[in-house]
Amino acid sequence: MYGSDSATDDSERTAFRKAEKKYKLYYDQNTKSSKKKKQPRPVDLSEVIDFKSIKESLDRRGELPTGISVLQHDFDRPVFCLEKRPGFYFIPGALSTEEQCHWIRESLTNFPQPHNRTNHNAVYGPIHDLFTAAKEKMVLAEGNLQAGSGHEDDSLASDVNAPKWKFCKEHSLPSKRNISKSTPASVLLRKLRWSTLGLQFDWSKRAYNISLAHNKIPDALCRLARKMAAPAMPFGEEFQAEAAIVNYFGPGDMLGGHLDDMEADWSRPIVSMRYHGVPRIFTDEESAEVTPLELQFSHEDDHCILDYIKTSRININIRQVF
Repeated sequence: MYGSDSATDDSERTAFRKAEKKYKLYYDQNTKSSKKKKQPRPVDLSEVIDFKSIKESLDRRGELPTGISVLQHDFDRPVFCLEKRPGFYFIPGALSTEEQCHWIRESLTNFPQPHNRTNHNAVYGPIHDLFTAAKEKMVLAEGNLQAGSGHEDDSLASDVNAPKWKFCKEHSLPSKRNISKSTPASVLLRKLRWSTLGLQFDWSKRAYNISLAHNKIPDALCRLARKMAAPAMPFGEEFQAEAAIVNYFGPGDMLGGHLDDMEADWSRPIVSMRYHGVPRIFTDEESAEVTPLELQFSHEDDHCILDYIKTSRININIRQVF
């Protein structure tokens, strides 16, 4: 959409919204009993572009549907383009099952860690070790955690600089008079919607704030983004990963169509692993596509990750800011 006129923008935006509404998750309202589990309304997927099937057709017969081409590039797999949407590139199977599992684990355990920010910061401030706390069935409590209260780290009770919110075991919560609020860590994990890596984005001002403390984007993620961005980069130039946003989608969540335009140079691609604009998540056994991940997360310590990913999706989108 970059560089197009306003009339084209309006027409494309309207068409996008119609498509988005078509595929959005709706529930059947004809259920007689309110106690019966709501059933998703069926949706016609015949017009959805299925790059997995397109790649299979290309591999078997060398055929491509009208309007879809393969970018000629020194890359280890096909890079599909939509001829009417210049600037869009799709790499099917870009991540192996092992790579997917690695970045799922990182997204749940390390990427929400301070100094990275999440949607929870506005209410709770920095939260450390959210996934571990959820796994251990802990509770985030706010209040006067006084010495002798049974809190597992009473040394913090007299520290005026200690955070107001702290994880503790539910059975060791201080008395109600000392606790104003408490929330299970598992609930906070399910309500995690985004975390930011590298340069931090100020959502209130819609701009990057380079003065905010931040964790460095892992070198492995930088290398992966550089590799994925290569087909879209000008000849001889390399993509520089400077900021990333991790989106977490739970059942019923969606992220509407929008324009990412806060980066200085729009000629640099945004690298998106898995899907960023999501009108609907399919979690039924036929469509969920999590079976290959189950073997990777079969260890007892990984059951929490598997339970999470069975009904959720994670997207990592990486940007070159300057």
